[in-house]
Amino acid sequence: LKALIAYSSVGHMGLVITASLVQTQWGLTGAVLLMIAHGLTSSALFCLANLNYERTHSRTLLLLQGAQIIFPLMSAWWIISSLTNMALPPTINFMGELIIFSTMFEWCPPTIIILGIGTTITAGYTLYMLLSTQYGKMSQNHLLPPMQTREHLLLALHLIPLILLMLKPNLLFCPHSL
Repeated sequence: LKALIAYSSVGHMGLVITASLVQTQWGLTGAVLLMIAHGLTSSALFCLANLNYERTHSRTLLLLQGAQIIFPLMSAWWIISSLTNMALPPTINFMGELIIFSTMFEWCPPTIIILGIGTTITAGYTLYMLLSTQYGKMSQNHLLPPMQTREHLLLALHLIPLILLMLKPNLLFCPHSL
């Protein structure tokens, strides 16, 4: 589970590096957006992976299969974090990736093929991670402790800033225009 989250980190930071190396204002703007968005998103995903570990005491991906039935709110956190990690519109990840894609396309049009393949692969293993941890038939019937309020707060503190940045991206670049 942690490896899949780390793969997305490598992919997103690869985009940040390529956008930074092009050295345009547009590319740097996309890189900053993606760095902030990915920092919050991957941290939320690692928190969710740790919450799974604390309940099952195993790092096996399929052990919490079907957790949606037992932990519906945790499943909601997984869905929001995964969709944000896949850079679906209107997330700030999407805005950052779109700016980076347009920068790279302007710099060298064939790079759009490589970027498209990378994005598709990221979406694929993020969906695999989501489906294998939350959906399907549970492998065992064991009593797992419920999510605590502090865990919900921890995840909310990761995802609320992302939602605020979706609604008002100027918070990053024009803080004086609040």
